[in-house]
Amino acid sequence: MKILIVDDDALIRDSLKIIFETEEGFEVVGSACNGQEALDKCMELNPEVVIMDIRMPIMDGVLGTKLIKRSFNYIKVVVLTTFKDDEYIKEAIKNGAEGYILKNQSADAIIESLKAVYKGNIVLEKDVAGALSGMLEKSSGKEVKLRMELSQRELDILRLIGDGMSNKEIASSLYLTEGTVRNYVTKLLEKLELRDRTQLAIYYIKNMTY
Repeated sequence: MKILIVDDDALIRDSLKIIFETEEGFEVVGSACNGQEALDKCMELNPEVVIMDIRMPIMDGVLGTKLIKRSFNYIKVVVLTTFKDDEYIKEAIKNGAEGYILKNQSADAIIESLKAVYKGNIVLEKDVAGALSGMLEKSSGKEVKLRMELSQRELDILRLIGDGMSNKEIASSLYLTEGTVRNYVTKLLEKLELRDRTQLAIYYIKNMTY
């Protein structure tokens, strides 16, 4: 896994580099101190995963994420920040971030989050997932539109995907088998003409009002 670290704090960048380079299969290909530099480094270094801070000078992580995903949609972006702000969470996910985790996590938890994102999952730290769920519960406006397109079960599964749940977790939550959940996910992708779980989560969030 080729990783680009983006943070305006040199100590954070150096610490993450040390942590990641002790993990087998992880390679830190570079670092950047703001969103603009991150975009430039993506063009130069072609990382597979970008770990992105939010509040940075010149260009913040939200805009940096948006521009990176626009130009390199195959690059995974994981937001790693101290800020559990609803607006930041919403904007980061809307702009394509596959993960939003907080810096108070252990090194092992951060590593596992990157591995999960690399495999195609969405990762939201527990408190962040709770905040996102709260935002979704407030957004009844466009949910009506979704209900016209999807069955209640499909909408339930879509919401849980938006919460960052795996198929196993969704199956447990809804008392279904994993195979049934996989079938629903496939149907959702076909109905909404989307490519993967990440796009399903982003679709759900983008179609809600806050």
